[in-house]
Amino acid sequence: MVTMSSELDFLADLTDTGLVAIIRCPDAGHALAIGRTLLEAGVRMLEVTLTTPDAVETIATLAGEVADGGSGAWVGAGTVISEDDVHTAVAAGARFVVTPGLCPAVAAASRAEVPSLAGAWTASEVITAHDQGATAVKIFPASSGGPGHLKALRDPLPHIPLVAVGGVGLAEIEAYRKVGAIGFGVGGPLIGDAASGGSLTELADRARAFVEAAG
Repeated sequence: MVTMSSELDFLADLTDTGLVAIIRCPDAGHALAIGRTLLEAGVRMLEVTLTTPDAVETIATLAGEVADGGSGAWVGAGTVISEDDVHTAVAAGARFVVTPGLCPAVAAASRAEVPSLAGAWTASEVITAHDQGATAVKIFPASSGGPGHLKALRDPLPHIPLVAVGGVGLAEIEAYRKVGAIGFGVGGPLIGDAASGGSLTELADRARAFVEAAG
C-alpha cells in the first residue's frame, strides 16, 4: 500500500499547486530542456511520459537535479502501464506515476508505496482505480465531457480526488476547479512547440501563466 505520509504529501502539493506539467515529445534533448525550463518557471510537478525517447534517463537526470537543488518538486513518470514500468520508473527516481487508464500499474504502484494518478472515464472506473490504490484519479480525456462530466462523477464520489487531464487550457481551468477538480494535467497547451525545439523563453512565459492560474 502507498504510505500515508507519501500519499498525503503528494495530495497536499497537488492540491496546493494544481498543475502537473506533462512532457511528451519526440526528442530526449528537448524533453530535458523542457523539464528544466518548467522547474525554473515555478512548476512543481513534472510528468515525463515513457513514450518520450530516453524517458527513464530524463527522469533520472531531472530527479537528481531536483534532489540536489532541494526544491521539493516532484518528478514522475507518465504512460505507465505495467508493473515493470512502475519498477523502472521508481528505480530512475520517479516519485509518482501516471497511468492512461485502468491497468496493472495502478495496483503495482500502491504495492511499491508510490503515489499514482490513475486514468478513468466512467464512475465504475473511478471507483475501481480508487479501490486499487490510486492516490487520485485523472479524468481522461477531460475535454470529451468537459466540466459537466467531471461534476457528474464528483457529486456521487466526493471522497475521491479528481484531476482533469486532456485538452485543459488556461481558459478551462477555472470551470474545472468550480466543479471540484483538485488539479490539472496539462501537456500540449503548455508545452506547445517547445516539444519540437520551439522557444524555451515562450515556454517559460506559458508555464508562469499556468502556475498562476492553477495555484
